[in-house]
Amino acid sequence: MSNLQLALIAAGILLVVGVIIFNAWQERRIRRRIDAAFRPADAPASAAARVEPTLRGVEAGDDAPPVAAATRAAVAAGEAQAVSNEAAAESTFMPPMDVIRSVPVDTAEAAADVAAPTPGGPQPDPDIECIVTLQPEQPVPAGAVAAGLTARLGKPLRWFGHRSGNAAWVPVTKDSTGSFDQFAACLLLADRNGPLSKAQLETFVRVVAELASTLPATFAAPDVDEEVARAETLDQLCADLDVQIGLSVVKPDTAPIAGTRLRGVAEAAGFHLAPGGRFEYVNEDSGAIEYALQNSRNEPFTADSLRLTATSGVVFLLDVPRLPDPVRSFDRMKLAAKRMAHTLGGELVDDNGRPLDDAALAKIRAQVDAAAAALRNGYIEPGSARALALFGA
Repeated sequence: MSNLQLALIAAGILLVVGVIIFNAWQERRIRRRIDAAFRPADAPASAAARVEPTLRGVEAGDDAPPVAAATRAAVAAGEAQAVSNEAAAESTFMPPMDVIRSVPVDTAEAAADVAAPTPGGPQPDPDIECIVTLQPEQPVPAGAVAAGLTARLGKPLRWFGHRSGNAAWVPVTKDSTGSFDQFAACLLLADRNGPLSKAQLETFVRVVAELASTLPATFAAPDVDEEVARAETLDQLCADLDVQIGLSVVKPDTAPIAGTRLRGVAEAAGFHLAPGGRFEYVNEDSGAIEYALQNSRNEPFTADSLRLTATSGVVFLLDVPRLPDPVRSFDRMKLAAKRMAHTLGGELVDDNGRPLDDAALAKIRAQVDAAAAALRNGYIEPGSARALALFGA
């Protein structure tokens, strides 16, 4: 055996050992993050215990395949970055399931009511929302909390009502009829605009307190610092799972693509130009956006710009957390991207301009599958109401 062969074997062994050590370090780091958020040191002993959804993400590697992953900040800016290779995806960390926290409500009984899963419609989600319940002295109509229904706090706010003899919480709107003996105000802890801030939470508590005094009703204010810390950690963990996949179509000779030509091809493929400045493909069965087509120059498409100018390329985007079946949607997007590249006389490339062959596309598909599995293992079903809330603007 030559010295070169021995050196290559030794280098391979060192590489494997290095990957193992790196993965162990990442696991300890994420475990500490989860423990810090979901195991408050001074949680009330009387509060209802509840299993917290634990989240995991795909870590980035040095030799990332041509997949575009967007963090919360990048999604807002319409930018993309490379995500991990297959080895990193296989080594993603699965946190323990025995983490608990207390739900910020009046009593243990009320907490159990809020946390109890009830089929048949939307329900409060204590795992991703700060929930405060109000218990009026006597049943009151939905109009009694009208000020809360119209409150603008910078994060989505949902209201639910409870009626005697009915185990389910009912969404409360300005059009709700009948009276309720209990209300639940639910403020989302994090979305793609970032975590719930202390100022937002304090405003939320003030709104609820003012309503409680007018009903009148009893309520228990949440621990502001604890909820803010929980929001920040939830945001960080969701950022690890916030993955978008991008496939770019460019002309091989760097020639521009005429806007009029692009619009005709896109609309023929089933896209429509959305107000946000990108083309969107809507699934006919679900009515949801399956994937989108945006300008590679980070400039929005408009009817005028498409008529008067050209672009250097376009990017097909797949928003993994918001899709019920991300792998199937990727397969459809891949075919659409290939057809558009052929029609425009372009080629399919990654973020670095490298051509994407079938082997590279297969790796990207595996990454989509891994990202969807990571979401499910974190108790966030892709395309679910929870996923749409956490990964919405």
